[in-house]
Amino acid sequence: MTPARQALSVGCAGLPATSLEHIIATADLQTRVDRKYLVPPAVFAHLLARLDSRMKVLDIDGRRLFEYESVYFDTPELLAYHQHVGGRRRRFKVRTRTYVDSAQSMLEVKTAGGRDETVKDRHPYQLDERYGLNPWAREVVGGRLGDSALAQRLELSLVSRYHRATLVEPATGSRLTCDVDLDFENHRERRSGPDDLVLIESKTTGAASLADRTLWRLGHRPATVTKYCVGLALLHPQLRANRWNRTLRGTFGWSPCRSA
Repeated sequence: MTPARQALSVGCAGLPATSLEHIIATADLQTRVDRKYLVPPAVFAHLLARLDSRMKVLDIDGRRLFEYESVYFDTPELLAYHQHVGGRRRRFKVRTRTYVDSAQSMLEVKTAGGRDETVKDRHPYQLDERYGLNPWAREVVGGRLGDSALAQRLELSLVSRYHRATLVEPATGSRLTCDVDLDFENHRERRSGPDDLVLIESKTTGAASLADRTLWRLGHRPATVTKYCVGLALLHPQLRANRWNRTLRGTFGWSPCRSA
């Protein structure tokens, strides 16, 4: 077990449990503001020590750490990736999200809303079709993006896998997702993230949460990172990745292709 996964498992074991139904009812947050942090296990443990009286952890049949798989779709020229590199206000992300432990899959379309909000549209999807977009899925994506021709051009661009614990603050409805053991692959190769860092995503309706403020006091500011863009940059070092250059170099041992 990696150091980050060990810290996540131990830390979550001491928190009170909550159910998936309760999280959906109180903290579903399909329109939200995301803030992301990459922290070592000791900082994660310190964070939980300060929050444990206010936070609950998702527990399903005694399990608190779950395996996830995300399959991303982009155009052949990687339009979605380049929109994110350029910081475009109108940008999108299309993926299937699979909850491996329960063998359930969802189709998700994420778009950028106003005031740095993320808007997510989700639909149940066939597990055995998660590595592609069937005609129904392309229709849904085209309708959500307002561009049916774009939806027809989407193809598999990246598969990411990781383990996640989900924490919720019932008083405010804010959530923390805590990811470890990041793994990325495409049709040709595979790369893994650091085994000694926890990727924390704070999801709120706008204002900074208690977890955000606690991490700031501990000296950790939000990081410029998305799993999709980091994964693609690791697998394709010739891609322009200046938005994530510092994180990629310092955390993932990345260096750009000098021929680019």
